[in-house]
Amino acid sequence: MCSICGILNFGSGINQDKDIIENMGKTMTHRGPDQSGLFMDKVVALQHNRLSIMDPENGLQPMTRTYQNKTYTIIYNGEIYNTPILARELSQLGITLETTCDTEVVLYTYIIYGKRAAEKLNGIFAFAVYDETEQKVYLCRDRFGVKPFFYTEKKGSFIFGSEIKSLLAHPLVHPVIDKTGLWQLLFLSPMKLCGTGIFKDIKEIPPATCGYFDKNGLALEKYWELKAKPFNKTAVEAIAETKEILTDAIKTQLVSDVPLCTFLSGGIDSSIISSVAAREYKEKGETLSTFSFEYLGNKENFKKTLFQPEADDTYARYLADYLGTNHTVLTATTPVLIDYLEAATMARDLPGMADVDSSLLFYCREVKKTHTVALSGECADEIFCGYPWFYRPEMLSTNFYPWIHDPFKRVSLFKDNLINEKEAFEYLSKMYVEDISNFSRLDSDSQTMLQARKATHLSTKYFMTSLLERKDRMSMASGLEVRVPFSDHRVLEYVYNVPWEIKFAGEVEKSLLRQAMKEYLPDKILNRKKSPYPKTHDPKYEQKVIEILKARLADKNSLLSELLNITELNNLFESTNATWFGQLMSKPQLVSWLIQLDYWFKDLEVTID
Repeated sequence: MCSICGILNFGSGINQDKDIIENMGKTMTHRGPDQSGLFMDKVVALQHNRLSIMDPENGLQPMTRTYQNKTYTIIYNGEIYNTPILARELSQLGITLETTCDTEVVLYTYIIYGKRAAEKLNGIFAFAVYDETEQKVYLCRDRFGVKPFFYTEKKGSFIFGSEIKSLLAHPLVHPVIDKTGLWQLLFLSPMKLCGTGIFKDIKEIPPATCGYFDKNGLALEKYWELKAKPFNKTAVEAIAETKEILTDAIKTQLVSDVPLCTFLSGGIDSSIISSVAAREYKEKGETLSTFSFEYLGNKENFKKTLFQPEADDTYARYLADYLGTNHTVLTATTPVLIDYLEAATMARDLPGMADVDSSLLFYCREVKKTHTVALSGECADEIFCGYPWFYRPEMLSTNFYPWIHDPFKRVSLFKDNLINEKEAFEYLSKMYVEDISNFSRLDSDSQTMLQARKATHLSTKYFMTSLLERKDRMSMASGLEVRVPFSDHRVLEYVYNVPWEIKFAGEVEKSLLRQAMKEYLPDKILNRKKSPYPKTHDPKYEQKVIEILKARLADKNSLLSELLNITELNNLFESTNATWFGQLMSKPQLVSWLIQLDYWFKDLEVTID
């Protein structure tokens, strides 16, 4: 994994100030601490930071190749899991590869197939290819947006980067937030609308999108969409084929020239990945390393809820022993969770998910001490129907995102004149209604199948994207590459068309996944109820973040203090709970989010338009 950034101007040409592009790149050295490279000519400046995973000695970027008297240069962030297949295909077409890294394969795939290159790639990626002869740059992002790609256009220049902070390092780009950005922060965060960057004039190339920037400007198009297709297989066949696709997805992501491990929570998703990986390692006479995460004091303070009926720690240790892995339990203390709130905000360039972000950042930095690559279980719930809105139709009929329990909870903490709540809610609700109706379906679909398709479309486009963003920013801020095997598009393409009666057999959530992978798991794990990424239950955390927020708001230079409704904030401090986003975001996390918002305002010098 790496970072990319660039400045393109095919009109008057770019400013040849080398410092600008280098400063943009320096903001993201955490993503690529091993090597950096720069390419510049009269119209294009490309910068790259590299985290070496495959062929560390020969994969330096920007990478340039000449084919049939035409010259192409690539900067690339990602991992292509079908690299061996593509390499053989290119070889058969007469291409001689000089390295064993996937960067060169991606570059030649574009050279040979042009715009269709994106369709050939199976992996996670964001890249740009400069076609010097044609004077254009090809831009591309993976199907689910695992790898980030932000951009803005200023005075004829197209400015892009893996993270927003790289764009803000350009003298023409400023940290301004307008009303639609503010609406998203207060109503939707940590989720954001597809294609936006929250900041004014900053956008992102949407997932599954590619296109060109040239003298005529930017032209983007979708290269992949989820399609509804008839399914004529039996339940037994569906289970067998799901197993085959998923195990192949996991195995192909185990390839690495540097130490690799898995995250193991003890839940079914991470347990499946760890079990498949452990078996592969054992066949090679090696032992897989696994990591689980805990909070100091959680055992003493854990409180059972509908969404988190039991703690993870016992299950993670049990499965690690069952699989025979080299297991490490990483424990975050309350001071660590608080200390990392600011760093997590800066890693994400936005206020995010409070202690869920800060703990993940801490864990990733600890894992990085011994490993460079990890596999994680994100995306299984969105694909295999693990959330209640898949089987509770009323949750998708509220005209707002079902994981946001109380859309007005955060907004009520701010002064009435900050935003027009009615206008904001109506706008975001309109976006939701339009989007939820735009999913692929068949005329023959039953009502339950339509519900499942609708929920899958919504979950994979928004909820899953926000979780993948969190994982990318926290891991890459640590120089750690985290792969997500469930996000292999082949898995979603197949499962999307499996009938609801098979996916939810016996009214068991993720029944298809459990049946498909049962040979890999003991019953204790296989039949365990879903348990989300954990949060801290230490009451000292809530006490401390309230204390910190009060102190920060006492600062006369705090922009946040000017925006908050102090009466409503004090009511929050006195309340017993305040669930607002997902099952994990309650009162302590809301207070922590406000602290993150204050860090964001201050550290990035954000202004409101």
